[in-house]
Amino acid sequence: MKKLILISIVFISFKTEAQTSVLSVADSLYTMGNYTKAIETYKQHPVKEEVFESIAKAYVALGNYDEALLYYDRALNGDKENTLLKYDYAKLLSRMKQYDKAAAFFSELIDKDYKNPNFHYELGLVLEKTPDTLGKAQNRFFSAYELDNTHQKAIYKIAKYHLQKRHHEQVDKYVDQGLKSYANNKELISLKAQNFYWQEDYKNAVIWFKKLINLGESSQFIQEKLSFSYVRLYEYEDALIHAKQALKFDPNNTTNLYVIGQIYERMEDFVNAETYFKMYLELQDVPLDTEYAKLAFVLNRQEKYGEAIKMYQKAIKEDPSRVENRFFLVMAKAKYYKDIDAKIKVHEDFIAKYPENPYAQFSQKMVSDLKKEKFMQKE
Repeated sequence: MKKLILISIVFISFKTEAQTSVLSVADSLYTMGNYTKAIETYKQHPVKEEVFESIAKAYVALGNYDEALLYYDRALNGDKENTLLKYDYAKLLSRMKQYDKAAAFFSELIDKDYKNPNFHYELGLVLEKTPDTLGKAQNRFFSAYELDNTHQKAIYKIAKYHLQKRHHEQVDKYVDQGLKSYANNKELISLKAQNFYWQEDYKNAVIWFKKLINLGESSQFIQEKLSFSYVRLYEYEDALIHAKQALKFDPNNTTNLYVIGQIYERMEDFVNAETYFKMYLELQDVPLDTEYAKLAFVLNRQEKYGEAIKMYQKAIKEDPSRVENRFFLVMAKAKYYKDIDAKIKVHEDFIAKYPENPYAQFSQKMVSDLKKEKFMQKE
């Protein structure tokens, strides 16, 4: 009898050690990132229900979410009251866009532990995925904030919502609260910068966008907004630097090419303005009367009257109804033609065609001046 008991004890000990060894090896493989081998090893464990959660996590790490859901289901069937297990399962459901089911689990967790701010936050993330529950999402984010006023992610969601609504004071309130506990939160700093930008406080917008860059954060959006802010502050050299930085993110971005051309024009660097306006026009496939006229203007300022005439003609072809471009074409031709009678004729033709247009008065004055010049030449 004693021998039988001893054999049983040895067998149980051996079995326990074997199970422990399997778990130890599997856990080690998981920790080292060898998830497939970890799963294979977990599945060798004789008590399957003990490793369902571990297998689910390994499948999540591999990105095999369907299998992960299957094993989370199995784990929950054997441990229905495990809060952490439900929390991980609900987050995976959300990732898989099973929003109704995820919301149900998060709501259940909130009922169980209302004072856990992250349960509210995660439910908010689920609710904001559908337009019908977007308002409820903000309520959950606010509940998370009330329970923990340092909750950076909840603060960001609340402040972003107010920025979209242009509630500028509310944005500052929540962003400033968040920055008290985490001064280098890039997302909140970005909201602060945008809030100043949309209030047209470009001086402060520059300060906060520059903070982002100093923290190693740069994007096309940041560089574009910095460039525009500097333009509004009449600091064109800085505006140009950031406009070119924005262009690096997308070298064929027509908007940024055109902006750079405009900045060069304001700096009266008409050679570079011409270059960027031409690059812009080569990439466009829409009505371009304004842009052709802009290029013609900078060509005129460089006394490239022949090229300017061609650009004005293209502008008129794009939109024949714009009389001002026809007048500027006349002006370019008057500069280009050597013969004074030819200069007079283009103005007189414009006056005859558009006698009631305000630009006709300028042409009448030009005709008068040219005739005086012609008379003086004869003298």
